[in-house]
Amino acid sequence: MEPKPAQPLQQGDDLTDVDNQELEDLLSSLPKERSIISSHSYQYQGFWYSPLSLQGIVNCQKYFQPRQNDIVLVTCPKSGTIWLKAILYALINREVHPPRNPDHPLLNRTPHQLIPFLELLKPSEYDSICNSPDSSTRIFATHIPVTSLPKSITDGSSSSNCKIVYLCRDIKDNFVSLFHFANKATLRPSPISLEEALDLYCKGISATGPVWCQILGYWKESLENPSKVLFMRYEEIKNEPQFQLRRLAQFLGKPFSQEEEDSCLVDQIISLCSFDTMSKLKVNNTGNFEHGFSNGAFFRNGVVGDWKSCLTADMASRLDQITEEKFGGTGLHL
Repeated sequence: MEPKPAQPLQQGDDLTDVDNQELEDLLSSLPKERSIISSHSYQYQGFWYSPLSLQGIVNCQKYFQPRQNDIVLVTCPKSGTIWLKAILYALINREVHPPRNPDHPLLNRTPHQLIPFLELLKPSEYDSICNSPDSSTRIFATHIPVTSLPKSITDGSSSSNCKIVYLCRDIKDNFVSLFHFANKATLRPSPISLEEALDLYCKGISATGPVWCQILGYWKESLENPSKVLFMRYEEIKNEPQFQLRRLAQFLGKPFSQEEEDSCLVDQIISLCSFDTMSKLKVNNTGNFEHGFSNGAFFRNGVVGDWKSCLTADMASRLDQITEEKFGGTGLHL
């Protein structure tokens, strides 16, 4: 089932476009393998997805139309998604929701509630998203590789000024975080062992994997179209949060004014969105996100270099060797 170019929605359209039978037909035609987070994944357009994600991807490839200034945050799963969701929301909404506001939405709703995943939305829900003060701007998140994003987002001839913010993380830390998340999420019939998870990950069979291909796709796009795609690293945000937040604001056309700088707004946003603050909030520790994921499963420790407490030297070397092979000669270093 090849995706059609995105078309404007018309009154009377059936917006549950990929129905159960169509999805079953598609899945039956695709390579299928064991998965890390769920029981099985299916390979579509070169990457691996759960059935739920695949249904949403095909739908948004057909129907999603960006508004003039939409923002799309892209990550590999467990690369700091929830952290950058919070930062993006606080940044874009800083005038209507000052970070020191005791009723700030981030204190009462999860970042996943405030910035939805594009592939988890129904087509009929796209236009209902309202998470910025500007009607021409919506903020979405996704794990979709650049080659499978809706052409309406990536097409350079589009009238939309849609921006893509890409966040990646050290490969070893990403794997360890994904492994722990898989066993906390409890979507599998039984826990997965570290050894089995590593084997699947190295073969590229992880959510929207191979992770190296997903990262490299956005790296190349950021070099070819730097005004469209901003490439960010988790470790750099950790090491220099003020500089990276200003860099993000500049890229989105929302630079901080001198008055905002003088009032320490940058530090206020960083504090509000910090792991320490977000992980302690009741809203982020109770209830469920969607589809069986508990909100508490999304937070563990956020530490750079945490892989050292989990991986053997041989495991780390195996990941480093693949990373070197995949990224060699590209100018990308993680």
